[in-house]
Amino acid sequence: MSKFIKTNYDLNDKEIISAIDELSLWAAPFGLKLLETIKLKKNITALDIGFGLGFPLLEVAMRLGESCKVYGIDPWKAAIERAKFKAKIYELKNIEFILGVAENIPLPDKSINLITSNNGINNVEDLEKTFMECNRISKANAQFVFTFNLGGTMIEFYNAFEEVLNDKGMLNEIGNIKEHIYTKRKPIYEVKKLVEGNGFIVNNIIKDEFCYRFTDCSAMMNHFLIRLAFLESWKDLIPEKRQAEVFDEIENKLNKFAANNRELKLTIPFAVFDCSKL
Repeated sequence: MSKFIKTNYDLNDKEIISAIDELSLWAAPFGLKLLETIKLKKNITALDIGFGLGFPLLEVAMRLGESCKVYGIDPWKAAIERAKFKAKIYELKNIEFILGVAENIPLPDKSINLITSNNGINNVEDLEKTFMECNRISKANAQFVFTFNLGGTMIEFYNAFEEVLNDKGMLNEIGNIKEHIYTKRKPIYEVKKLVEGNGFIVNNIIKDEFCYRFTDCSAMMNHFLIRLAFLESWKDLIPEKRQAEVFDEIENKLNKFAANNRELKLTIPFAVFDCSKL
């Protein structure tokens, strides 16, 4: 029997249990489209940008196999340690982890055949510098596949947010919301222009969407993902002394909406860019 056929995992082992933690339901829909889009080839070198706790880096490394070298870069040190631990449990030998940022990738010029990023590109500080770095490290004809959520993300919540602020005459804060959305979720045409301006051909742009469904806004606001990744940034858009009253009104408004519609549904539109190096 081949050496890699191992089936005697102890599912009571705390390390095994901690290593097989679930994939975030936020990252998964984007990531499945990314995995469908990348070209799987032997004997290539790949880079995953912004892998967080290990997805899609570990999955890409496993799918490419031992003939390939896969780098992952992320600025989140604690997450890298977690991903390293999982790679150890998975017995992956073809990964190298880099603590760093996409604007300054410590890899040689023209050394990479495949770059992936699952909802990581839209979180960088300097988008154009990131694309310049991706161009620098890419070999000719390298594939560059990345996903990001679009400006209409959670439009149902943002519409209610704006309505409450408008009713209170907080027009500057409405401007803050629009700037917040634009900063994190650039329009497709702007991203395409930046990609093409930095040495890549955009072969295809795949648009899709999924939904987060809740019984009401109270359930949504208490969901761990919302508290972890969104709520603090929403609160920062308005003065601290008015946060309680504004969010109470948003909650009441959306709870009434949910009662009339039997649920609160937040739409998450996203895009997959499939590019290649000129």
